[in-house]
Amino acid sequence: MTTLTLDHLRRYAVARSLFKPTTLGRAITKLGFVQADPIRAPARAQDLTLRHRVIGYRAGDLERRYPKLAVDEDCLVNYGFVPHALLPLLHPRSARREWDAHMLAKARDVLAFVRERGPTHPRDVLAAFSHGRVRGYWGGELNAGTQLLDGMHYRGMLRVLRRDSGTRVYAAVDHPPADPSPTAREARACALLAVVLQKYAPLPSASLGQLAGMLGLGAPQLRTDIRQALPAFKQEAASAVIDGVTWFWPAGESPRSSRWQVGDDRSIRFLAPFDPVVWDRRRFEMLWGWDYRFEAYTPAPKRRFGHYALPMLWRDQVIGWTNVSRLGDRLKAQHGFVAHHRPASKPSFADAMAAELHALQRFLGS
Repeated sequence: MTTLTLDHLRRYAVARSLFKPTTLGRAITKLGFVQADPIRAPARAQDLTLRHRVIGYRAGDLERRYPKLAVDEDCLVNYGFVPHALLPLLHPRSARREWDAHMLAKARDVLAFVRERGPTHPRDVLAAFSHGRVRGYWGGELNAGTQLLDGMHYRGMLRVLRRDSGTRVYAAVDHPPADPSPTAREARACALLAVVLQKYAPLPSASLGQLAGMLGLGAPQLRTDIRQALPAFKQEAASAVIDGVTWFWPAGESPRSSRWQVGDDRSIRFLAPFDPVVWDRRRFEMLWGWDYRFEAYTPAPKRRFGHYALPMLWRDQVIGWTNVSRLGDRLKAQHGFVAHHRPASKPSFADAMAAELHALQRFLGS
């Protein structure tokens, strides 16, 4: 049998994540989770992620079609969108920070208001209740009513029904109780580990451990169960050691298989900073040999790549990055290349770049 190499893992990582484009609902189900981010440069991360995986996808389609999809805004390892089928693994959610009796009373009053009213915009809550203001996480003050709604959503008392001009509109929700037995808790913990492995594989051991810890955001009530289930879960997963690093991927798949095909010279993709192909920065550096960073919150003088640099995937190599901005109906793209991945100046590469920029412009509706 051919010795497994990083070349196999790199091809496998790209091909299994960038599957043949399908419908929006099926793509989200296949991904298991789509990370959200509000920055638009040139579009939000969730839209940039889905455009490569959904037939005819346009920026904003997820928000426009969300009310008719079997999808919820919720937390897994970050905030984003999860299929309805995952909710029993995440809820009922017990927040790490418990509310005192005073906060619980406020939440129950708001919940009763939402149940009676139906779809509720935050302004309706702010008009009906006077909750004052609280100190914001990044300083300054925030409306306490808005913070309360966020907390109720996280705790599973409310769900996002839709968004109006980007603002969440809430509805009351009831999650069925979860089986409290140790066997059932272990099963839920293993199912969540399977979700992240399925999404981000192949994963080095340290990254799988990191994701296991991050599942504490989506399922804080299962933190201990996830930690205890991880060793046995690793034993069940497929794995191999390459250059002293243990890698994991779903059982039944083989990174050596010829089924994992990547694009040819005509295929360039600009990826979101949180796209599953490039999300794990540890894995990124192992597979592509350079240290891409997301620098939107880095002071401009200290940026190496740019405000919202999109990794540039050519076939199975991430060869550089691009920053894209709009100038009216046109796009302006500034590219950077990694020295050891700089492509040869040949027509196939230029054509591929032009095709991706045209596809991006169509996706943006320009």
